[in-house]
Amino acid sequence: MRPLWRCRACGAHWPCQPARLALLVEYRHDRTALLVYLGGLMAEAGEQLARLNGHDHPGDLHERFLGWARARGGTMFHVNPEPGAEIHHTDPFAVPAGQRSPARRLRGRLAAPVTLWTAPGPAGLTVSSTLVAEGEPDRLLGLIDPESDLWAAAEAAGRFAVAPLGPPHRQLADRFAGLFPSPGGLFAIGSWIDTPYGPVPADAGAWAGCQLDSAREYGWGLLVEATIETVELAEETAPLLHYRGRYHELG
Repeated sequence: MRPLWRCRACGAHWPCQPARLALLVEYRHDRTALLVYLGGLMAEAGEQLARLNGHDHPGDLHERFLGWARARGGTMFHVNPEPGAEIHHTDPFAVPAGQRSPARRLRGRLAAPVTLWTAPGPAGLTVSSTLVAEGEPDRLLGLIDPESDLWAAAEAAGRFAVAPLGPPHRQLADRFAGLFPSPGGLFAIGSWIDTPYGPVPADAGAWAGCQLDSAREYGWGLLVEATIETVELAEETAPLLHYRGRYHELG
């Protein structure tokens, strides 16, 4: 989020861990292009952050924007070169627990349902901050990334669909969160049902069609308010939950 240069989703300094992983996937065949892209953003961030607080020094920004991307081979894991070594599946970009904000750590301790929001276009986004409020009419609220393709499509169409995801949708959730490659496009894999509100997974246990009412900045996200116009319920399925940075299942 400009000009603070923090991630709207997690609040960490951008590029945060999920952003770095997504960039490495996107530019996996052209590291030079990635460095050029990051260099341009570093220059922009330097100017904006200097105007705001003057605390970010060029050396700090260089390491933040370019240092991690220049790592040999861009490996996603720590590898011990000694004979008999193993790959250690630890995250080289994770913010140490002691440096995370208390609010972010509190948020991580709140288990949240994983949902997929889609809009005509099509466009989609994984969202773990969805709330349904019963009333006359019924309403739906959620926090999303205002710079996402989903928001641009939903704002243009004035409507969107929301589907709860289940354990079989882990890879789909990562794909629409930008953490997993999507050759051919986000909707190229899997079976989809076309609706006036946006495509929904054919195996989703339920989905809601919503009319966009309003949206406003809320923290580092965009608080979207909508009226539920239709609800389709199929067989009841187990939910996919997000808790402390990982997917979980009930029971």
